[in-house]
Amino acid sequence: MTILIILFGILFASGVFFILADALKLPTLAAGRAVVLAAGKGTERGKSIDVLINGWAVKLAKYMPINEYKRKRMKNTLNAAGINGTPEEFMAFALVKSALVALGVVPCLLLLPMLAPILCFLAVMIYFKETQKADKKLSAKREKIEAELPRFAATITQELKASRDVLGILENFKKNAGWEFENELDILTADMRSSSYEAALTRFEAKIGSPMLSDITRGLLGVLRGDDGAMYFQMLAHDMKQLELQRLKAQAMKIPPKIRVFSFVMLLCFIMTYAAVIVSEILRSLGGMF
Repeated sequence: MTILIILFGILFASGVFFILADALKLPTLAAGRAVVLAAGKGTERGKSIDVLINGWAVKLAKYMPINEYKRKRMKNTLNAAGINGTPEEFMAFALVKSALVALGVVPCLLLLPMLAPILCFLAVMIYFKETQKADKKLSAKREKIEAELPRFAATITQELKASRDVLGILENFKKNAGWEFENELDILTADMRSSSYEAALTRFEAKIGSPMLSDITRGLLGVLRGDDGAMYFQMLAHDMKQLELQRLKAQAMKIPPKIRVFSFVMLLCFIMTYAAVIVSEILRSLGGMF
């Protein structure tokens, strides 16, 4: 009887889904995946469930209330993190994904009532995780860019001795930069060619939101306005080098506890091996006695 109820629930949910999909004119899974891959420039393969949820989120985004200040802030974060879509679609995606998990509470109340609170808690966790995805992605991107800034400042110090062409300095460094920083420098140099240098650098500074990058940007603005800049970047490169050493030391301090955990596991394995041999010999000797 329980199997029949579960089968009926699955078939009923499938039927309701196909009726609503046809009524709301939702795109097919293949069409949604093609749009996601085209928007993502082919860097990531979209999961089928995410593509399906994205189609629902686009429909729901029209009814998502977001105030203007939060919308502008979220739009800047999404652009900096490289996430396509509007803030309303981003919030709707998180809401739909958590709602799908919350729908599992209904069959749980019929079959396993004790599992219902766990699904509710999981739905809330998924919602907050999805809404914080852009901030985490931007933070990881900022860390990768800041790791290259000491070398960037040192390069500018050397380049200023021979040239004061800011655009040329950026073009030269871009060839040896990491993927994230290279992509941002591509956008910056294109913006500098199409508008004023100072406005492009100001927008670049505001986009990433890194204090270290802001120091470099202010120095480049000073060079554009006629300052020497060599001494400024020399001191800046020294300070950034010290910050980089502190960051590496902090990472190194995190390694011993991880190693200690694995060492403890290895010790337990050795103890269990010896214990198994000893117990085996004891049992063998007792068997010989009887």
